[in-house]
Amino acid sequence: MIEDDGIEQIVHLDEAAESKPLSLMVAVQCGRRAGRKLDRIKGLPAMLDPILNEPNSEAAVLFFDSKLNLARDFTSNPDVIEDELRNIGGGDQEAAVLDAVAYSARLLAKRPGERERVLLLVSETRDHGSRFANLDEVLRLIGENYISVYAVPFSAYLSQQLDALRGTNKDEWPPNMDILEKLAAIRQAMRKNIPQTLAELTGGEYRMFHTQKTFEADMIDLANNVHSRYALSFEPKNPHPGLHQIRVRLRDRSKKVTVLYRTTYWMGEEKEQ
Repeated sequence: MIEDDGIEQIVHLDEAAESKPLSLMVAVQCGRRAGRKLDRIKGLPAMLDPILNEPNSEAAVLFFDSKLNLARDFTSNPDVIEDELRNIGGGDQEAAVLDAVAYSARLLAKRPGERERVLLLVSETRDHGSRFANLDEVLRLIGENYISVYAVPFSAYLSQQLDALRGTNKDEWPPNMDILEKLAAIRQAMRKNIPQTLAELTGGEYRMFHTQKTFEADMIDLANNVHSRYALSFEPKNPHPGLHQIRVRLRDRSKKVTVLYRTTYWMGEEKEQ
């Protein structure tokens, strides 16, 4: 059962959704501590093969730190996308996550025709240095254009503590570092989390990674899941402009299944003719 702002809706299975071509925006942070993660995501190009090689699929690549670098605009050539992703360079000391998401959403919104619009976000969990976008604007852009966010983030703070425990960032160790204090700090990490919020709002998926092995496993799952979903649609009974809340419930709650769905959508103002 689906409710829109608490009102039960008549739902239709959108069989045509399975044949919709896919537009994929790959946004990868290269600033702040992302430089220490680049070796762990080096398998990203190959793991996107199931998506990039689908008929009529297209992808674009965005790298970001304090600035946004559209390394490759939308193309249907998977080799070009893979080449760009193999050449991720380091960035500065900022990570403008909200700016990157807003920019990606605008590019996805411009893709012509009926397409599935997906943002794959590889970034920290928090924003550092966005100057042009705020959270409300990001929510509107994502909601109005029905973009699904798949997030494979890392916590920069958590990453720093884990690197300290592994001994892989000794250049950052302060004098007399307390390992037990680092362990305690890990438990307090990951409170505010932008990628997780966006993934939950848009029916996407969220997989935090700490090692190359977990990143590869998560990316394989995400790539497979993008094409194993189906769409339910309804015509709102209360189509007022603004943010709407969606709730999905299984009638048979005894089944042990996980349901991922868009929890909100955004209806824009009607334009005068």
